[in-house]
Amino acid sequence: MQLIWLRSDLRVHDNTALCAAMEQGPTLAVYMISPAQWASHDDAPCKVDFWLRNLVELKTALATLNVPLLIVHADTWDKAPTALMQVCKKHGIEKVHVNEEYGINESRRDDAVDAALSDAGIHFQSHLDQLFFKPGSVLTKTGSYFKVFSQFRKVCYTRFHQSVAPLVRLPGKQKALEVEGDDIPDKVEGFAPPSDALRALWPAGEQEARKRLETFADAQIEHYLDERDFPAKPGTSQLSAYLAAGVVSPRQCLHAALSSNQGEFETGNAGIVTWINELLWREFYKHVLTGFPRVSRHRAFRPETEAVKWRQSPKDLEAWKQGRTGFPIVDAAMRQLLETGWMHNRLRMVVAMFFSKNLLLDWREGERFFMQHLIDGDLAANNGGWQWSSSTGTDSTPYFRIFNPLSQSERFDAQGVFIKRWVPELASRNKKDIHNPISQGSLFGDADYAAPIVDLKSSRARALAAFKSLPHLQAAEESHE
Repeated sequence: MQLIWLRSDLRVHDNTALCAAMEQGPTLAVYMISPAQWASHDDAPCKVDFWLRNLVELKTALATLNVPLLIVHADTWDKAPTALMQVCKKHGIEKVHVNEEYGINESRRDDAVDAALSDAGIHFQSHLDQLFFKPGSVLTKTGSYFKVFSQFRKVCYTRFHQSVAPLVRLPGKQKALEVEGDDIPDKVEGFAPPSDALRALWPAGEQEARKRLETFADAQIEHYLDERDFPAKPGTSQLSAYLAAGVVSPRQCLHAALSSNQGEFETGNAGIVTWINELLWREFYKHVLTGFPRVSRHRAFRPETEAVKWRQSPKDLEAWKQGRTGFPIVDAAMRQLLETGWMHNRLRMVVAMFFSKNLLLDWREGERFFMQHLIDGDLAANNGGWQWSSSTGTDSTPYFRIFNPLSQSERFDAQGVFIKRWVPELASRNKKDIHNPISQGSLFGDADYAAPIVDLKSSRARALAAFKSLPHLQAAEESHE
């Protein structure tokens, strides 16, 4: 008997471990509920709810293959070996299949499970699934992990020219097993279910994920380059939550993009190429997570930036969290996050840079808050994005390049449509005034809207001084956007 241990791969289509297991014999599936571990990882309640809702859909999909889905509980991952061993012994499991996950805790968990199962004569086999290339296989000429995305991407393109991994076929139905599947809990203690409105934004299941992918590939992907930075437009795929949970795979995304671009990934439509590059950014950050374990330990990728003297300001931190900074584009983005569990990618950069540069608050506080609220929260991508914005990470923006939230707002939400949607206090403002309501020295009667909590010019100078004071940090000509 084979067992597939499902984690961030909640689908039956293009699932490497599922296919391998079913090819080798009768197969059971298991999913582990780990509330304390999830809490320690700052997993958002809306994300845990999304997992559970997708498990319900997955259980039905597995049932069409006659694969029962079992649920086990291991509050923390150090209890995973015992929990899985009990399942294996009860059902006579010969081999456990998993799709690889990345990060220090994930690796330690899998190593411990592997060791325990091996001692009992049970095989443990991991499969490459959520990445195009196994970490450690895309390296510099000196054999080290890449630190710069453009160089990493170039090697990936070379590999793609050689071959693009095909989609994994859907296994055929196996003979029915005399094993009853378990009920999927509708909630997990410690993770309050989100609102019905939030749930409605993110329907569960592979069918929804594939529909979104197909719609995007058919109607929007060619315009991705031109429209992806405008939060009021439907310019992005809205697939990130499904990718993070493994309801859709990167291979499925790549093949859909290639199909829309006559098989090209490096030339052809610029929008499609740009979106493929975003898939590679996702890949890059997971390779970084593996190659430089310190980023899993809340450490800066660039060690010299550990010396930055971040401010301690609970008042500013709370204003940022609540979307009450007095900067409309920042506040609109934060309120979008709080209500929907998601934030537009351009705005993730804007608010992260405002946080780490203008407020000079420790990026780790912002990174954690994002994880606690994002339905698509992913350690590698979230950490990579925050370290990029705070100039502490790999391939990061230079410390002297600091987004101006006002110019970003004017450029990417020129009519104020996005701001008016999320900051209704400013709904009556015209397109000129809405970006900076106190530009004329008053709030124009918007008594409910906060005054700016920081001066952009002086706070920028403060951030530059904080970084310039670091030893071993090369000074460069100041610039800003």
